[in-house]
Amino acid sequence: MRDAGVISNYALFGATAQIRYTEPLATLDADVLVTLPDSGHLDILRPLYEFCEARGYPIEGEAIRVGAWPVQFIPVFNTLTGEALEQAETADFDGVPFRVVGAAHLAVIALSVGRGKDYARILALLDSGAVTREEIAALASRHGLAEAWIRFERRFVDE
Repeated sequence: MRDAGVISNYALFGATAQIRYTEPLATLDADVLVTLPDSGHLDILRPLYEFCEARGYPIEGEAIRVGAWPVQFIPVFNTLTGEALEQAETADFDGVPFRVVGAAHLAVIALSVGRGKDYARILALLDSGAVTREEIAALASRHGLAEAWIRFERRFVDE
């Protein structure tokens, strides 16, 4: 899709990306963070859906079925996710390279969303040693989430 100009950049994120750093998690789909060229469409994902469907990947609601996995393509939606995409790392799966959001960005994105399962993901990333409290604090501070991180630490880490 990048070579065809449908997307500008991509990285796996969410629960499937976290599996790189922690024990496997239960998830129903794979999330891919993307930047898209300015198409002038109100439905910015339409060219991506059309591209995939033309190649035999069916659309299922908001996802595209790729083999056994529904895949959701999420456009960069703030400066945090934009930075996460730009600084994504390259990983390898059976000899196939792919981009994946780093552990600190996964933690701070989860902090910004703030659901119970997101907090559990942050704790799992900390427990695995994939990220430190200091790394999360610094990144959270840069993105206006310092107070959210302090509340999280008091509630879940400092007890």
